Amino acid sequence: MVRDTKDQRPTVVVIGSGFGGLAAAIRLLVKGYRVTVLERLDRPGGRAQVFRQDGFTFDAGPTIVTAPFLLDELWELAGRQFSDVVELVPMNPFYRIRFSDGSHFDYHGDPDRMRQEVARLSPEDLPGLERFMQEAERCYTKGYEELGTVPFETVGELLASIPAMVEMRAWQSIFGMARRHFRSHKLQQVFSFHPLLIGGNPLTVTCVYSLIPALERRFGVHSAMGGTGAIVQAMVSLIEDLGGEVQLNSEVQEILVEAGHVQGVRLAGGQRIAADLVVSNADAANTYRRLIPSVTRKTWTDRKLAQSAYSMGLFVWYFGTSRRYDDLPHHQILMGPRYEGLLRDIFQNKVLSEDFSLYLHRPTATDPSLAPPGCDAFYVLSPVPHLDAAVDWAAQAPRYQAAICAELEKTICPGLSESIVTSHWMTPNDFETDYMAYKGAAFGMEPRLLQSAWFRPHNRSEEVEGLFMVGAGTHPGAGIPGVLTSAKAFDALMPRANDWTRRAPPLRRSGLPSAGLAKASGYSP
Repeated sequence: MVRDTKDQRPTVVVIGSGFGGLAAAIRLLVKGYRVTVLERLDRPGGRAQVFRQDGFTFDAGPTIVTAPFLLDELWELAGRQFSDVVELVPMNPFYRIRFSDGSHFDYHGDPDRMRQEVARLSPEDLPGLERFMQEAERCYTKGYEELGTVPFETVGELLASIPAMVEMRAWQSIFGMARRHFRSHKLQQVFSFHPLLIGGNPLTVTCVYSLIPALERRFGVHSAMGGTGAIVQAMVSLIEDLGGEVQLNSEVQEILVEAGHVQGVRLAGGQRIAADLVVSNADAANTYRRLIPSVTRKTWTDRKLAQSAYSMGLFVWYFGTSRRYDDLPHHQILMGPRYEGLLRDIFQNKVLSEDFSLYLHRPTATDPSLAPPGCDAFYVLSPVPHLDAAVDWAAQAPRYQAAICAELEKTICPGLSESIVTSHWMTPNDFETDYMAYKGAAFGMEPRLLQSAWFRPHNRSEEVEGLFMVGAGTHPGAGIPGVLTSAKAFDALMPRANDWTRRAPPLRRSGLPSAGLAKASGYSP
């Protein structure tokens, strides 16, 4: 994209085209910055990229849209409407949760339907449902509305949040909260599994994340027609319409730093692109470990990063069938025979268990166009230990996939093994190589209380002036709402381009061309 060389607007490079990076780019463009997004893969989306294989379309990553107002807001900032470009369809039920004894719980947004489901499983727990949701609503108000977009740059901001943390009983785990309100072990699982969707262990993650059920009740659970990839493509199109650029196959090898301030980036092929600011949507731990080798880090040292607790890894199997399973909902969770024991194996013992719990995604329940006529597209996701477990995935993956297939065939997908016409899987090794995820952790740092808010990598880097963070590895955390909110928290730190002033020496002294100009000028070192 050719730019006017007389354009003196501040220039920003965004590393990575996940939801967080794309949202940050949109917000910067609206404020008048010149923005180039660099994506190392051959398609946008990062962990939300799309696989197309044998006529099937598979969303690689997040599939549950729970905060559509955050997408609406991005388009409204640009004077447009999100609903004009992407159709969101509400899910009903949100999820079906199936237990190992064959019983199930249909999780709805409608309070009356939820009371009916609780009464069907455990009538004595109806009062507990009301108490749990009241507490969850308080966590939503305090934890998300009041604290979600606070950048938490200072100890003062941390101290100011303490009353809210006390009011939410933030030291308590979400599983502990569920146990206080429900006698039924099945309902304890139903109302504590949500942190797994953002990489957290329900046994240790703060009960603040009960805000997720409250968020879902308020705004619903949705799916995008065309898949989550349709949202990614719409965001890319909006960036381009606003004058930004998304460059694929552009791997950043180093963030260039001079006198403590970013100067730009160097790509794997050697090309240097100058920037006044750099926003990293890459894995936060590996941003620090790999991308700023010239910087002596004082906060996020290799030792501190290595000793931090990380989310689980994921085994994700994408497959298409030659038949349809019309009795299966869009979202289904299959609980294994163990709950607490399996979670301890994954997060604490770091062993690959013989049993598993699964999330089965069937997008063709809502959008048949994602598969050939008469066929279904699926992915099934199993939480597994991250790479500290030293699992030989090259040897274990085929066995693990076969075990999952056998379980699905035995329980909810009769004739599955004979119906599969296309197949592909990802292991924690692939998360490490494809997404540069430290330890193959699918969601970055685990969102424990002392790894959240101020204790998480900040939206404004503590190590380098002019470097910012968005995405799962920074505040407030993972999941589509989390990473979109991280861009909003980052946005709160940014003045409009006309009000921006550089504190370091003028970038032109570095001899580097501005982002976007490098491509046009053919510059390379």
